[in-house]
Amino acid sequence: MSEGTIDVRLIRRLNGYACSSRYLGLMRLASRLGDGPIWYILIAAVTVGEKFAGWTGVHLALLGLCNTLIYYTLKVSLKRARPFATHQGIRALAEPMDAYSLPSGHTMHAVAFAIAASSFYPALALVLAPFAALTAVSRVALGLHYPSDVLLGAIIGAATAAVSLSLV
Repeated sequence: MSEGTIDVRLIRRLNGYACSSRYLGLMRLASRLGDGPIWYILIAAVTVGEKFAGWTGVHLALLGLCNTLIYYTLKVSLKRARPFATHQGIRALAEPMDAYSLPSGHTMHAVAFAIAASSFYPALALVLAPFAALTAVSRVALGLHYPSDVLLGAIIGAATAAVSLSLV
């Protein structure tokens, strides 16, 4: 990817800001929670407090499994190197989960879970929508993804959520 692309210019700006920012801890926390813990807690919470006999938790778990399969298939097929591995001056400010960047699985899951869970419990949108956005920004700021990686992850996450909800 050329140094002059919008993708590279934007990641350079966000990564440079994160390197010297008091927000680095927040970016790392959002990314770490997006590794899975926040979604496991969400699934458990809606299952325990379920007014729909536990089906929302099952729905979210199956959505997560579907997204994991899509994410893994695309990552190993596309094999797009992470920005920090390709461009000098972009630093990995958190440990990547794998070698490839496209799509952002964190963003895919965050958007899918935010949409699906909020459709069952609208009040959750007040927390999950900002968290999904923060997760997406954190992945770019930490030097782990290009903006186009998180955009594609968000599109796939929204699509899988929409399809899953249409089946309910």
